[in-house]
Amino acid sequence: MSNPARAYLDSASAEPLHPAAHATLAAALDQGWADPRRLHHEGRRARLLLDNAREVVAEALAVRPDEVTFTSSGTDAVHRGLLGLHRGRRTGTSTAGPLVHSAVEHSSVLHAARWTQDPVVEVPVTRTGVVTPQALRERLEQLTEAGTRASVAAIQHANHEVATIQPVAELLEELGDVPLFLDACASAGRVALPDGWAAAAASAHKWGGPAGVGVLLVRKGARWRNPFPGDDRVDERGSGFENVPAALAAAAALQAVTAERADLAARQTALVDRVRSTVAALPDVEVAGEAVQRLPHLVTFSCLYVDGEALVTELDRRGVAISSGSACTASTLEPSHVLAAMGVLTHGNVRLSLTRDSGDAEVDHLLDVLPEVVRDLRAQVGL
Repeated sequence: MSNPARAYLDSASAEPLHPAAHATLAAALDQGWADPRRLHHEGRRARLLLDNAREVVAEALAVRPDEVTFTSSGTDAVHRGLLGLHRGRRTGTSTAGPLVHSAVEHSSVLHAARWTQDPVVEVPVTRTGVVTPQALRERLEQLTEAGTRASVAAIQHANHEVATIQPVAELLEELGDVPLFLDACASAGRVALPDGWAAAAASAHKWGGPAGVGVLLVRKGARWRNPFPGDDRVDERGSGFENVPAALAAAAALQAVTAERADLAARQTALVDRVRSTVAALPDVEVAGEAVQRLPHLVTFSCLYVDGEALVTELDRRGVAISSGSACTASTLEPSHVLAAMGVLTHGNVRLSLTRDSGDAEVDHLLDVLPEVVRDLRAQVGL
């Protein structure tokens, strides 16, 4: 039920467990605890549940079941997907070539790119966070002129901070035969995935599944090679003992949110539109990201002369839970590399992301207390 006294508006960090996931997890804990690699009855039962989870995820994301691998997190899926494509481009002892990524990728992509110790090429974005075909073309042409070519391109489907959805189909035309790694952690379950990518990653706790479940998707025919030490598990693309109950609960949540996403997206879009227009009317406040081509549930805005962490703290005292800065850098108090790449305000920014249960009451509560909080914090610095 809606609780205006306490508004949790940080689903981009973690969506509350979906009721479908909660019910499935409770049942699966009693049935799916065994090792799915074993041939005894308990192992075969766990393997059946794991295969069922894989089939449900495949149907929800419009891929084949044998293209789905469960990992320990979305970050793990990103690393395996991107680095596997990069390694797959190597021939013999030759290098794979430069890895290309947009300037607004999640930090997991940036860390993986640096880890390769191979050349990395960054593609700039517009002020709303869009990777344009022209910008990508220019970077690829620069590589050609230098006598090399990209090994893989990493382009997120939708940005985790500002919600901007990338024009993937247009970018694929520029890439040609360069494989595309798609970070879909922010978008999977909320909007349909595009076509044409070679590998992709998703994260269950973003759609209301349990934390600790990532999804790696590797298309049939993709030149993907395991970038890490191998394991003799059921699925060679992953490693370690699969958490079968959590995977099944993640699949149940994904199936549920996919079925309801059209209605949910319409409701969330209307709520976020109201937030965008209201906060944009406040003095010295800037809303970031695309206004139309965006995820339905998320918006980031920056307040000049206000510390983002202080804003989060004061809103939390008034019953509003949101995040500040980059989801992956806020704890270090570093400015968001996403906002910096876009050329918008990097301090005094907050990210609001609606849950499936967020409604008018939660949004009203935020919009009621926000002007006073901003005004008080500015007054503390003499403004």
